[in-house]
Amino acid sequence: MEHGYGTHAITNQTPPLEGYNLFSTDQALQEAVQREGAGWAHTELLSAGEALGTSVVHEHARLANRFTPVLHNYNSQGERIDWVEFHPSWHELMRAITARGYHSSPWAVSPAAASGKHTARAAGYLLQAQVECGTLCPITMTYGAVAAMRRDACLAREWVPKLLTREYDERDVPFESKRGGLVGMGMTEKQGGSDVRANSTRATRDADGSYRITGHKWFFSAPQCDAHLVLAQSPAGLSCFFMPRRLPDGTLNGIYIQRLKDKLGNRSNASSEVEFIDARAHLLGEEGRGVPTILEMGTFTRLDCVLGSAGMMRQAVVQALHHAHHRRAFGARLIDQPLMRAVLADLALESEAATALGMRLARAFDSDTPAELALRRVLTSAAKFWVCKRGCELAAEAMEVLGGNGYTEELPLARMAREMPVNSIWEGSGNIMCLDVLRAFTKSARPRETLLQELSPARGHHAGFDAAFERLSAAMETPHHEAGARRFTQQLVTLMQGALLIGAARNAAATAVAEGFCSTRLCADSGWGAVFGASASRLDSDAILMRAWATD
Repeated sequence: MEHGYGTHAITNQTPPLEGYNLFSTDQALQEAVQREGAGWAHTELLSAGEALGTSVVHEHARLANRFTPVLHNYNSQGERIDWVEFHPSWHELMRAITARGYHSSPWAVSPAAASGKHTARAAGYLLQAQVECGTLCPITMTYGAVAAMRRDACLAREWVPKLLTREYDERDVPFESKRGGLVGMGMTEKQGGSDVRANSTRATRDADGSYRITGHKWFFSAPQCDAHLVLAQSPAGLSCFFMPRRLPDGTLNGIYIQRLKDKLGNRSNASSEVEFIDARAHLLGEEGRGVPTILEMGTFTRLDCVLGSAGMMRQAVVQALHHAHHRRAFGARLIDQPLMRAVLADLALESEAATALGMRLARAFDSDTPAELALRRVLTSAAKFWVCKRGCELAAEAMEVLGGNGYTEELPLARMAREMPVNSIWEGSGNIMCLDVLRAFTKSARPRETLLQELSPARGHHAGFDAAFERLSAAMETPHHEAGARRFTQQLVTLMQGALLIGAARNAAATAVAEGFCSTRLCADSGWGAVFGASASRLDSDAILMRAWATD
């Protein structure tokens, strides 16, 4: 008895999941890293996996979301400062992420030494997403921004080198005085949303070649960043501009933060509404070509939406499996009960398929061959649509495995369930992604040729895959109707996931995963699609679950 109370003893509670290596316990990710050409990063990823599995890091994640950013528009003297205050745990997380180079490492190596650079970074990003995703917003935007900025001679000389450093400098000072920097994005306006061509923000050119921008952004991500890429209407049409937070003399640019968004998830990160009044900016790319310019950044951030969702899916499955190994109900451990095993095995299939797809997509960013460019063009949008949608469903199901405990803020699953939808919405919602997939097929025959070439080696291993291949091949021959875009994209992605899992089936457990995925997702009569664990297909749950989480 403690403190005079003896009402109950605490038994049958799951111990905290901590002190484990996120990478060494993930067989599927380790194999994907090797398979997709980044095996040289194994030691670095092991180190990251060990650090990210500590209770200290997970506590920083909790605190950064518990104590959300606060906007300070004025200082004590009444001066406009528009400064965003973050909890110290946010800065600790950011410091570690930039030290690992996830904001820019692929751009910091020479082309000759670049083999697998995006793939290695993708694996690290997927590990990081298992801990906390709000901090990844400025990280992914910087990663994508550098891709566009390095094509501009001025920005490549004056800004990019400092963005490539692995130092995080949270000070709100002129960029020239900082040890490292970050870049954000501003596209969306009140009246347009995804329809950015309806943007009303205006840019006028000064005699010195710079531009002044007046207008607003309804969503201005990570306003504390040192600069943002923004869209505005110029005389030649919608254009992309590089807008620094501070001017060369150290004064604030004409960017006025109106308020921070009160969001469902992504709570640790600051998203804002801003107004521009004669804000100075530098034209990036050609006037009137703003959408293609900023979409070069957006292609990389869409990749990270896939990886971020895949990372959270993996962590949700691990949390569910950890709980099932310890919790007893009705006389047996949850992991030993047939219906629970069916659900858990189905969750594990979904998670591994997402990891395999995300890592294959990352490899497409490591090559500029016509085939890889075509694959990147169609698969990025398709994967973002499907993986991010499935992540929302998986997080809810995994949370249910933990019951009431999973629904509390003391465990990370509640945070993940809130976090998942942002990857589906941000950088283009599901319909936008599916319409983009149709557009890729309409504009060129190469996506069809490339996909069939990518999928064909997996034929002959599973009857369900072969039948699905024929259905997709026929669908790609017929006219594409907008109303069927989601169905077509789902067919494309699940078939690609099946092909990747078949190709990765080098041992009995991986073979069980491939067969289980194809039987449930690709067979027309499997009954799959309503809820996890409801398929009529029989799974080798022993092999699937042991592969998913063997540490217990």
